[in-house]
Amino acid sequence: MKIKNWNLYEIVWLLFFSMIAIILTIIWKDTLFGFSVFITGVLCVILAAKGSLWTYIFGMYNTFGYAYLAFNNGLFGEMGLNLLFFAPMNIVGFIMWRKCMSGSIVEMKGLQKKDKVLTAIICILGSFALGLALSFINGQNTPYIDAITDILSIVATFLMVWRFKEQWLLYIVLNIFTIVMWTIRTVNGSPDGVMMIVMWSAYLVNAIYGYYNWNKGATKAKEISLL
Repeated sequence: MKIKNWNLYEIVWLLFFSMIAIILTIIWKDTLFGFSVFITGVLCVILAAKGSLWTYIFGMYNTFGYAYLAFNNGLFGEMGLNLLFFAPMNIVGFIMWRKCMSGSIVEMKGLQKKDKVLTAIICILGSFALGLALSFINGQNTPYIDAITDILSIVATFLMVWRFKEQWLLYIVLNIFTIVMWTIRTVNGSPDGVMMIVMWSAYLVNAIYGYYNWNKGATKAKEISLL
């Protein structure tokens, strides 16, 4: 991971949200563990937006760290998602991306129209079914919001592993719902809530940038393939 390959926006983005995390850690007396989850999460998503293989390295630590925070806040869907899905998918993604690198950046592409419709149907039906199941678990908070974030995370991760730019559209929606979920947990007294709200707000900004960057990359790859 070479910093010289980063543009000014990416460096400013990283420094800005890192400073916010440090300030909030001091003011709210948050844990260093929560701070470490924030920083690795920020690095993970910005590297994904760049199409860098390093996203999976930082992503592994963030996966286990976030699962622990979710468990402590009664978000069992989030915990299970990270331990049972994201952890192994970090390994799968690393292997698959490594086979499709163009220099230090992964090759990007876009979905066909019919695949976009199928993706939307899977997200809607999956969120409803999982939300219903989570609602029967004692101690589960905001089951349907938890379900939406889980299903969007799963689908977006598959799109990411397969290198489709539409992953970022799902991440935009996912980040909005996750911010709402952690806002509710903060109101209910979660000590890690503020840090998580800032982290997911950073993810939302990054997702918008990620779509811009990947859309440009996918368009360029398509033009080259037509030559």
